[in-house]
Amino acid sequence: MGADLTPAELTLLGLLVEKPRHGYELDEVIDARGMREWTEIGFSSIYYLLGRLRDRGLITEVGAPRATKGKARRVYRPTDEGRRVCAQAAEAAIAELRPVFPPVLIGLANQPLIPPERLRAALDRRAAALQEKIAALTAARAARSDAPDFVRAIFDHALGQLAAEQQWLADYRMKTTGSDERPPDPSPTTAEAEDHDPL
Repeated sequence: MGADLTPAELTLLGLLVEKPRHGYELDEVIDARGMREWTEIGFSSIYYLLGRLRDRGLITEVGAPRATKGKARRVYRPTDEGRRVCAQAAEAAIAELRPVFPPVLIGLANQPLIPPERLRAALDRRAAALQEKIAALTAARAARSDAPDFVRAIFDHALGQLAAEQQWLADYRMKTTGSDERPPDPSPTTAEAEDHDPL
């Protein structure tokens, strides 16, 4: 990633490129956009990350702290270098394939240790969790019908990955347990698609 930004740093820097914000406002935006689904930024880490970005000269404080809800809050904006690094890191994040390390692969590598009935139960739990996650993200996507295209693309990517895993899991369950349960089609019906903007 450009200038060795972590995904969390790039996320915060990108939000500051949109507009100057203070830490509490960053947390609100992360929450409102459903970004916690794909970032690991807790409220307590926001100020630490802001400090790292500031120390690297990628953001700077805007004027005096702004009073919000009775507290003075420091507002940050990107520097010119911060904008350049953010654009470079965002482009690299889109273009480059990077390894991911899902824990399910570790479990599969150790599957011979799991008794068949417990494996079946574990696969059933994963299938149920996938279905719940797809339903939650679909609802979150629908609730943000006015979101810009790039925000919708984030939801669509996450839903696409979940649907692919759901299909893989159905096939794997069939091979290992003989279960012929197929996942429901997560795509909206034609009537549903015509009723609202596909987010």
